[in-house]
Amino acid sequence: MKKSVAVTLLVSLALFLSAELMAADYVIDARGQHVAVIFKASHLGYSYNIGRFNTVEGNYSYDKSDPSASRVNVVIDAKSLDTNHAERDKHLRGDKFFDVTKYPTVTFDSTSYTNSSNGDVLKGNLTLHGVTREVTIAVRHIGEGKDPWGGYRSGFEGKVTISAADFGMPKWVGDVEVDLIVEGIRQ
Repeated sequence: MKKSVAVTLLVSLALFLSAELMAADYVIDARGQHVAVIFKASHLGYSYNIGRFNTVEGNYSYDKSDPSASRVNVVIDAKSLDTNHAERDKHLRGDKFFDVTKYPTVTFDSTSYTNSSNGDVLKGNLTLHGVTREVTIAVRHIGEGKDPWGGYRSGFEGKVTISAADFGMPKWVGDVEVDLIVEGIRQ
């Protein structure tokens, strides 16, 4: 009898631990404002325009034991572009830049995730202004754990630099630095 109780406990513990190590699916916590897509672009070579996208949705799967099985899908509402200057936002949303009427979303679909002692790397297809290009994002897993509401969360940050011209925008815009912060709620 004691042996069967011990075996049951060991099997239960093994199942619990393996569930924690398997890939987990997360929904990005956009309602809680725990996601940020912030960009910085040169302004005439003298300063920077800094902005963000206020509406970001998506999901990801993260597997600590096999990061290569991880995946990310994000959809950004291009109309939610916000540089804290209404006239500039209207200009950037227009047909010379984001052309949000024709291209209402910016999307990212991952193709690979690798980790190393030099840091994690997420590769995927970024579609912006009707153009799709592969981008490489340097990623850091911030942390994960139980939240006060009975859920489980995980967070990441990332950095990528893209060329505006690669996505059909004016060449003089140059490189755009993008910082990403994502917190997901495990499903």
